[in-house]
Amino acid sequence: MPVNSIKFKSKIKKLEHLSGHYIQVPAPVVVKIGGISKQRWICTIDGSLSWQCGIVAHKLGSGYVILNQKLMKKGELKEGMLINVELKKDKSKFGMTVPQELAELLAQDREGISRFEALAPGKLRYIIYYVNQVKSPQLRIERAVRCINNLKKLPKGKESFAGILAK
Repeated sequence: MPVNSIKFKSKIKKLEHLSGHYIQVPAPVVVKIGGISKQRWICTIDGSLSWQCGIVAHKLGSGYVILNQKLMKKGELKEGMLINVELKKDKSKFGMTVPQELAELLAQDREGISRFEALAPGKLRYIIYYVNQVKSPQLRIERAVRCINNLKKLPKGKESFAGILAK
């Protein structure tokens, strides 16, 4: 039976095919959590740095969690560091924290929330990520409104990133 939480040690490694770094999730850990699936996780490093993530399949039954530049800098992490990792199942509705501006818009727009919740999980999380990437609340509002208005104009089942993000 898969576990809801697991702790292990790992090293920070450099991605071979992309710029960036990752945390190796050993094959025995992947087995204990029930394999690589669409499950979302909360990853915590050394008990202090946490974020929502997914696990990507890797070599020989292992997996990895991506560490972006922002996380590397915030945690003062370096390639080759040995770290303590905890993975806990993410029980949030969308697998990401929804910015307040997007949440308010969706609370007021029945068609918008219906279309939004019908999206594939990856597209849904991308909209959340896209809106959340700007610091200005006004820009977050503008991005949220644009994405949801564009989404409502697109034919159901034909929602593309380009169509959702169109200006």
